Amino acid sequence: MPYTSDDCLFCKIVAGTIPADVVHRDDHVVAFRDINPQAPTHILIIPTTHYENAAEVAGDDPSGLAALVVTARVLAQAEGIDRSGYRIVTNTGADAGQSVFHTHLHLLGGRRMAWPPG
Repeated sequence: MPYTSDDCLFCKIVAGTIPADVVHRDDHVVAFRDINPQAPTHILIIPTTHYENAAEVAGDDPSGLAALVVTARVLAQAEGIDRSGYRIVTNTGADAGQSVFHTHLHLLGGRRMAWPPG
């Protein structure tokens, strides 16, 4: 059984106890639309197992990050942003802007992105 955290918002979304606009679900990954989108397409992609951040996933199961990135690619294609371009972002730690401490990728697209980011 995947590790979960009782006080984690994203673990509750995985469990279905908190509603979300889920666009993908399988045994390893859940993806849902961000409630505060920063681009026309803004989807959060999370592992079903609780890891605090991307570095923790990579240390425990490098293939776990691959599953998230593959899901991002598939969703970018489904959203029609794969040809124009999209951004995949993960924040690790509070100083990087991480506010929910459950690994997640932001899939952003549908508009021109600026560089450098914030």
